[in-house]
Amino acid sequence: MSVDWSRYSAVLFDLDGVITPTAEVHMRAWARMFSDFLASRGAEDYTDADYFAHVDGKPRYDGVRDLLASRGIELPEGTPDDPPDQAEGEETVCGLGNRKNDLFGAVLREEGVEAYPGSRRLVDRLREDGLKLAIVSSSKNAPDVLETAGVTDLFEIVVHGGVAAERGLKGKPAPDTYQAAADELGVPYERAVVFEDAVSGVAAGHAGHFGLVVGVDRGAGHQALTDAGADLVVDDLGELVEP
Repeated sequence: MSVDWSRYSAVLFDLDGVITPTAEVHMRAWARMFSDFLASRGAEDYTDADYFAHVDGKPRYDGVRDLLASRGIELPEGTPDDPPDQAEGEETVCGLGNRKNDLFGAVLREEGVEAYPGSRRLVDRLREDGLKLAIVSSSKNAPDVLETAGVTDLFEIVVHGGVAAERGLKGKPAPDTYQAAADELGVPYERAVVFEDAVSGVAAGHAGHFGLVVGVDRGAGHQALTDAGADLVVDDLGELVEP
């Protein structure tokens, strides 16, 4: 499998599940938080399918909101300053999101993280070829993940959830964050490639009219990624590194 990289000037990577296996850490944190919360409400159990359908790739509070809507549960929005340990019956959307974030941070500190070997090989190859590289992540934790994995210096810019909030950019599946990264790099959208493992992220790349959208199947499924707008789907980025 090959891509003619000479047609492009920049590559925009999602982080969790594309560069690092932290999507699995996010999945575990979401599952623990939602399982406990839904059990307290007597609601339908949380499953991995819920992660891919309602949470994967979206800004944190959007994920909380969408999952709750799937169970017919309404909570006050709250504020980003809401404590993660709110008492039962006093929860807010933001408080639940913050609870999940605390769980994610604890796992990251305890276990650490390394880049996928195939992803590192592709990134190194693209840098050798002179392409501009960026990270575009819905997670405000992206800088910490990059530092923990030791790959911060491989990317020229990082557009993460905190940056999106500061600039008022809509989160995935809207294309705004990817377009902001391309704009900052000074590259036309049709000369940029998007790598995404989430259906919402692939949809963002497709909506942004980028030159190529590559889906990375870490569990969402080839067909789901294709249906969302992926031009090409791989199981690992190493597949795109020529021997």
